[in-house]
Amino acid sequence: MSPANGRLKALVLGSAAGGGVPQWNCNCRVCRLAWSGDPRVKPRGQAGIALTVDGENWLLLNASIDLRQQILAISALHPRGEGRHSPIAAIVLTNAEVDSAAGLLALRERQPLSIFATHATLKAIAANRMFDAVDRAVVPRRAVRLGETFEPLPGLKVELFAVPGKVPLWLEEGNVSTGDIGEGTVCVAAEAGGARLVYAPACAHVTDEFAARAAEADVLFFDGTLFTDDEMIVNGLGDKTGRRMGHMPVAGEGGTLQAFARHAQVRRILIHINNSNPILIEGSPEEAKVKAAGWEVAFDGMEVGL
Repeated sequence: MSPANGRLKALVLGSAAGGGVPQWNCNCRVCRLAWSGDPRVKPRGQAGIALTVDGENWLLLNASIDLRQQILAISALHPRGEGRHSPIAAIVLTNAEVDSAAGLLALRERQPLSIFATHATLKAIAANRMFDAVDRAVVPRRAVRLGETFEPLPGLKVELFAVPGKVPLWLEEGNVSTGDIGEGTVCVAAEAGGARLVYAPACAHVTDEFAARAAEADVLFFDGTLFTDDEMIVNGLGDKTGRRMGHMPVAGEGGTLQAFARHAQVRRILIHINNSNPILIEGSPEEAKVKAAGWEVAFDGMEVGL
């Protein structure tokens, strides 16, 4: 089967938000169950997925800080033959947050691959010289314009488009706008063999343009960070709402379930799920609610064929 005629396949490398599940310093309700080994809560690494059309060459969507462990867990990403090799041919970054980009530092052993991102994201990474450990002579950084179609793998067409978001946490200063639409926060539309996947791990609210794009997808991976907007505050875990962090809530007025209620024809999967989110507890009322609305909850190692 040639790449051009290959079927698009996605592997979930990690399904959690920053900190993973359980988070190293957290004993909230969800993490407490995970620490105790309760089978209702699966351990999860930080969010990212891998795409392929031929099973041999892979594109990563984001590179979380858990990337090395994720590669160890996914045999399809192991080196082959003798000497140095990796099936990972390219990486697309949706923003410059630690959750999305810190894993690049795990790939500093001079393995040829390409990094694709908007100019704004590449500029943010370039401002932190630690990322220079990933040698640009071997791992080129390729700026992509919004709406531009490119092929990071043969037979896999990718497009980046803007969704509302904010600057990375480590670049926040003063008053922070969480609804900016531009190169800072983007989503990925990937297409191969007539199948289309949209990956949106961060989104402050759903615009009409995004809703229209999502309606054209076969599979949508979407931001499932918090179940309710005030979840972190109510649980004593922080003082920010989800919207202040650039994430719309799953439930409630203006939430994800409401925003995509008319997209029943699309396979919809929640990803980038915070450790406080009760949908991570299998059998919980919150998980039942999202399933009743036609959504799935991503888990590490989940395979999605299109």
